[in-house]
Amino acid sequence: MRILFIADVEEGWLYDHWDAERVSGVDLIISCGDLPAVYLEHIVTLANVPLLYVQGNHDTAYDRHAPEGCVSIDGHIRDFRGLRIMGIGGSIRYNDQVHGFTEAEMGRQAARLTLLAQATGGVDLIVTHAPARGYGDLEDLPHRGFEAFNRLLERTRPRYLVHGHVHLNYGRIESVREHACGTTIVNAFGSYVIEIPDEDIAQRGGLFRPESV
Repeated sequence: MRILFIADVEEGWLYDHWDAERVSGVDLIISCGDLPAVYLEHIVTLANVPLLYVQGNHDTAYDRHAPEGCVSIDGHIRDFRGLRIMGIGGSIRYNDQVHGFTEAEMGRQAARLTLLAQATGGVDLIVTHAPARGYGDLEDLPHRGFEAFNRLLERTRPRYLVHGHVHLNYGRIESVREHACGTTIVNAFGSYVIEIPDEDIAQRGGLFRPESV
């Protein structure tokens, strides 16, 4: 399975000049946020593969016009060909104009999703907009990560957490790092491709199966 992640910037190869070779063989596209709805609609139309998304802190316009033809995974767990994907959008709330949450609010959301993951047999991939605290975030409030994500990772232990929000041109920021629990954390700023062999996707049980996409 080949997954293309996009976040935070409008790349010309996807918008101004369609480069079909860049998406050749891609099975799924996932937006980690801060991309206009019309941009996602443009991509999903041309790529003709499912596009999942979470809401970035600057995506308040989604409340009026959500990306058509795309699937929100914000606050949900979805199944794509056996891969269990959890989504959590937003950032730390640093003013009243952004899609943001306090640490306590995100803690409650993460706790609910932890219970949902346990009921559905676990997750393979967590998609967020903001990073986990201490793993690719910055010290300024707008780019501070959530401590709640660290607890979420420790309790669910997915293979990957992929986020956006922290632009790699802000400084010397690693795009890939490993969490203490063993999860690989990826900053997908711009775009990033992950390939997961089909045989590595575990069969999961659980009380019920999450909705498929």
